[in-house]
Amino acid sequence: MIITWHCQPFHSLSVAVLYDILKLRSEVFVMEQNCVFLDLDDLDKQENTQHLYALSEGKVVAYARLLAEGESYPDHTSIGRVVVAASHRKEKLGHILMHHALGEITKRWPNYPIKIGAQSHLERFYQAHGFNVISEPYMEDGIEHYTMLNNSLLGVN
Repeated sequence: MIITWHCQPFHSLSVAVLYDILKLRSEVFVMEQNCVFLDLDDLDKQENTQHLYALSEGKVVAYARLLAEGESYPDHTSIGRVVVAASHRKEKLGHILMHHALGEITKRWPNYPIKIGAQSHLERFYQAHGFNVISEPYMEDGIEHYTMLNNSLLGVN
């Protein structure tokens, strides 16, 4: 199985890729996690937002949304909507996705720390990528989350 990685702004995504991204996000965040929320929050269309995705056999199998400083958090960049298709989770594709996401975000915005809102059951996963919990647990869309911060990549090009 060959996986190819792509990182593009919203206006460069093909209709088919955009459809696959939104379908994957809906399958996991709405159906699998049984969470009713408005996924389409206008951040996808922001001028500096980047859409990182992996294609396998023409289908999106992993995805993360990369946000420039100030779009989600003041003075921080952010990685969100991190998702891997159920069919590809045993391949540790989530870790590969985060490796690519951290590389892309530090290449584009090297002087900003990365802040995320992480589901609490994924705390160890994000800690493995340099994130540390900086908040008390909070509820978002019925799921417990932590705010996490990664300062370790500042200035890396």
